[in-house]
Amino acid sequence: MLKKIKLKKEKVSSNKENYIRKNKLIQLRKLGFNFPNTFKCTKTIKEINSLYKNHTKDDLQQLNYQINIAGRITNKRILGKASFFVIQNNNYDIQIYIKSNIFPKNYYIDYIIELDLGDIIGVKGILFKTNTLELSIYCKKIYLLTKALRSLPDKYSGLKNKEIKYRKRYLDLISNSKITKIFQKRSYIISNIRSFMKKKDFLEVETPMMHPVPGGANAKPFVTYHNALNEKMYLRIAPELYLKRLIIGGFDKIFEINRNFRNEGLSTRHNPEFTMMEIYMSYSHYADMMILLEKLCIFLIKKMFNSLIIKYNKYTLNFEKPIKKMTMIESILKFNKNIHISDLKNIKKTKKIAKKFNLNTNLCNSLGELIHLIFEKTTEKKIISPTFITEYPIEISPLAKTNKKNSNIVERFEFFISGYEIANGFSELNDPEEQKERFKLQKSQKKNTNISKNFHYDKEYITALEHGLPPTSGLGIGIDRLIMILTNQKNIRDVILFPILKKI
Repeated sequence: MLKKIKLKKEKVSSNKENYIRKNKLIQLRKLGFNFPNTFKCTKTIKEINSLYKNHTKDDLQQLNYQINIAGRITNKRILGKASFFVIQNNNYDIQIYIKSNIFPKNYYIDYIIELDLGDIIGVKGILFKTNTLELSIYCKKIYLLTKALRSLPDKYSGLKNKEIKYRKRYLDLISNSKITKIFQKRSYIISNIRSFMKKKDFLEVETPMMHPVPGGANAKPFVTYHNALNEKMYLRIAPELYLKRLIIGGFDKIFEINRNFRNEGLSTRHNPEFTMMEIYMSYSHYADMMILLEKLCIFLIKKMFNSLIIKYNKYTLNFEKPIKKMTMIESILKFNKNIHISDLKNIKKTKKIAKKFNLNTNLCNSLGELIHLIFEKTTEKKIISPTFITEYPIEISPLAKTNKKNSNIVERFEFFISGYEIANGFSELNDPEEQKERFKLQKSQKKNTNISKNFHYDKEYITALEHGLPPTSGLGIGIDRLIMILTNQKNIRDVILFPILKKI
């Protein structure tokens, strides 16, 4: 039996409760406790609730169902010679009823009552319903499986401090069932994305996370080092160039869901490590990818909500109607009434407009780059309804095929919802000579800038292109942002279990 804990006179830790718990563990070890792992459950709490919640009190009494169940203690009520514990497992709770006269003398007082919130226990007992018709277990035996040495946050108020929620996600999950449900939904969404892609005959593939040359996007990479090769390596910023190699190799329809890494800022919509799905389909055009993406959205929303009209933040999003399409210039004009079409045809006028918005134009060497800068800073966040933005400038799209009617733009679109860029797709540039020139031009335009340091010319990709890339379209979807919309979250950290945070 446990002895009552007496604090020693010497200085104790700042958390007196943790000190008491550690002393309890010392005494438990003397009694032979060693964090056992032999207790077997006959049913989970979820299964019990699902199977027996509709049984009457008399039904359960006649059934006399004996059960082994385990979980973490999240609530305790000590009522003299009887106690009620609540245990939790996988976001499901059940009440345990404990009577003192079932157990040996002093065992109830010295052992059971001394169990702490957070301890994980195994219970053998009989299923019943209380007078208030709460499904419960009448405890016959109780086993301590894990001793918790630190206290839990209050189950009813949860973690209030956002910083602690992200740094100690495990505590957030224990104390807040809403958070657990968000990540269960995340898993459900990704599972359904895979199901959709497989029904469309796409093959899921895996490409390297470490690249000898970073490419596929204009972003600053994380740099590492391979000791055996004596070479720098880069965590991938995008899988694009490897996936297109697979299309060259003969695959027809492929996709990959995996992590990308970009050594850039943190915000409510950016995390340096994030999940993307990239899709490639041979003998297709970027318009085909718009159709595919729209069908994917409709499929997921029907699965999640059984309706095509959903709420995000204060907005109503309607997917019953076809997704809107606007060119980049059309969207700028729509959301900025003081800008006129003639202003965006002359580089000097466009630069003046950018400066009126206090935009840094130092890195813009062309009209297309200026137009894109104005779009990013003045328009993106105003695009609330699901919308495809098309006709991107060639200068910012080095991997996309040139528009046949206008050589200043490419066959590219981005998909926006509620001010978030969710996806980016285009017809892939498959002319190796033009691709080589585009890479060289991009490098020269960014000469003597920080962007130039992040630009790498991938000779191997050009070699692969020279073997022949069929007409192909590609699409990248930001899975984290999509999940933010589908779970109605405003901060990307609320849909990533362990977001990147500043070290403290």
